[in-house]
Amino acid sequence: MSRKDLAEALGVNPQTVGYLERGDYAPSVELALKIANVFGAPVEMVFSLKPFASLAQIIGNKGEA
Repeated sequence: MSRKDLAEALGVNPQTVGYLERGDYAPSVELALKIANVFGAPVEMVFSLKPFASLAQIIGNKGEA
């Protein structure tokens, strides 16, 4: 899904999605719930107070188990 597509689904500017991706913006509870809803996931899966590991770290560690 592109930033533009997600922004349209959420009713926000694509720049807002970019800020969220980089961690430069903390969404309102309403926006967080909308994002979770778009992806059909619980809000805790999309947002956390504890930083998520990067996708590169997760993929890189798969072969080390």
